[in-house]
Amino acid sequence: MNDADIIELYWQRDEKATDAAYTKYSRYCHAIALNIVGSAEDAEECVNDAFLGAWEAIPPARPELLNVFLGKITRNIALNRVRDRERLKRGGGTGVVAFDELGEVLADEEPGPEEQAEAGEVTALLNRFLAGLPEEHRKIFVCRYWYGDSVGDIAKRFGYTEGKIKMQLMRLRKELQKLLEKEGTL
Repeated sequence: MNDADIIELYWQRDEKATDAAYTKYSRYCHAIALNIVGSAEDAEECVNDAFLGAWEAIPPARPELLNVFLGKITRNIALNRVRDRERLKRGGGTGVVAFDELGEVLADEEPGPEEQAEAGEVTALLNRFLAGLPEEHRKIFVCRYWYGDSVGDIAKRFGYTEGKIKMQLMRLRKELQKLLEKEGTL
């Protein structure tokens, strides 16, 4: 079943939509959640919560790309789960490491009204930053900071050493920081 048909089932409030979406995208969502939460059981709960979230969000949302929509919901749920776990005890959690790296560049506080208004600007800058990168650098950045892949997994995927990937990620963070400073968002 294609994504347009699945989305139409969601709009008709047909429960077959969830089954079809789960069959098609549960492995993809599970991989995202597992990279962030580090536990198969927690990842499965995140995926189940994500499909419930999709049921609640469609309608009124009508996503253009269902896999991206589901991936974003899954990622947010997994990040919230890690944050909650980290509030209870500091340490652990493989997903926290990747996002802490970006914390050097981006603000790490609860957004207020002003921060929410600026979030759109930061998103646009981030999109512009990513669009300006060579394709391989963009993929490395997204693997690390969107999907939460480990440096080792990224190195294997691209055929580089872990040291080279770490250096590339550090350079990319510095480039992003320079852009954010130049644009006055830091």
